[in-house]
Amino acid sequence: MPTTRLAPRIVLATGNAGKVREMNHILAAWHTQVHAQSEFNVPEADETGMTFVENAMIKARNACSHTKLPALADDSGLEVHALHGEPGIYSARYAGPNASDKDNVEKLLAALHGVPEAQRGARFVCAMVYLRHPRDPVPVICQATWEGRILTAPRGEHGFGYDPVFWVHEQNCASAELPPDVKNRISHRAQALRCLLDAFQPSTPAP
Repeated sequence: MPTTRLAPRIVLATGNAGKVREMNHILAAWHTQVHAQSEFNVPEADETGMTFVENAMIKARNACSHTKLPALADDSGLEVHALHGEPGIYSARYAGPNASDKDNVEKLLAALHGVPEAQRGARFVCAMVYLRHPRDPVPVICQATWEGRILTAPRGEHGFGYDPVFWVHEQNCASAELPPDVKNRISHRAQALRCLLDAFQPSTPAP
């Protein structure tokens, strides 16, 4: 393991203010301040990897290189078994480069038209990477999955992306029907973050 402590300041490879607020709340016990890469005018990285881990690494290295701060990045997506893992790393642009969430969901439902419930298994995947510097030879890498299946029509008002058509077995509802605090405890991204934090020790114990 490269270090037993998170840096006091890290850059999150995103411009999403909600993600930054959530991460700052989670990392308060680690005495770590999280900054969005947009604060430093970091350009978006070209996600040319063939796996979630490769794309997360690309984004983290890009943020590190431009800010000179340690960086945290995640790459997430949906794998549908009947579609041989699609949309996978292309989840955000499944219906095209400028596709909306609605466009992507509609394309997915069309691709699964007529597929019986028993064959609509799917899972969300998250790969999370922490780099101390752009040439870090031992990055912290964590991966997690969230198992479910794809519904035949959207349900719920929460979440984003494929949440309205992702059925969560243990909660007996769609991901978009989960209260945000519940989703943030059990999702693929939450699991990957817990795995990553297990690699570190807070500078002082959390209250």
